Amino acid sequence: MAYTSLGSLKTYLAITTATDDALLTDLIARAGAIIDAYCGRVFEAAADSTRTLDARRDVSDDRRTLYIDADLAQITSVSNAGVAVAPTAYVPEPYTPPYYGLRLRIASGLTWTYVTDPEDAISITGRWAYSVSAPADIQQACIRLAAYLYRQRDHAGEIDRPLVTPDGHTLLPGRMPEDVVLMLDPYRRRVR
Repeated sequence: MAYTSLGSLKTYLAITTATDDALLTDLIARAGAIIDAYCGRVFEAAADSTRTLDARRDVSDDRRTLYIDADLAQITSVSNAGVAVAPTAYVPEPYTPPYYGLRLRIASGLTWTYVTDPEDAISITGRWAYSVSAPADIQQACIRLAAYLYRQRDHAGEIDRPLVTPDGHTLLPGRMPEDVVLMLDPYRRRVR
């Protein structure tokens, strides 16, 4: 995920030539992937996607609350047992994104249900991420981390140098830069 632009990273690094543009673009993507892995979430969604949920396992005992297993920044449509659910029939929880659940209003008279099988009976289309566009501090963390990765190419003999595996994954040394950790820690997804 690209949480910053090539231009922003080049400005941060004071680079005015295009010589390393391909490398810098790759490092932006790698930094975004590292941020996502560290925090256990995706921070930005450029397009809608659809996820399905289980009408038994993912709902409350009263059948009115649907628990979502990932961050949801924006809801486009909801389907319950193949039937569209009007936005006026539910309330997202919490009231501001990212959402972690949908509660059906009592006045709607609806419950989360299924026709034949509960698996994949409920579908939500929307922006599945922490937000539609990454928060400013996540963008800054991406710039700082991509710059850190870029500067490491000149320090091949140091043990804190990131390692790129044969399959293209970047493995960070034992520690990320402390300022990046401080920016990311408040965003780490807590497992219940």
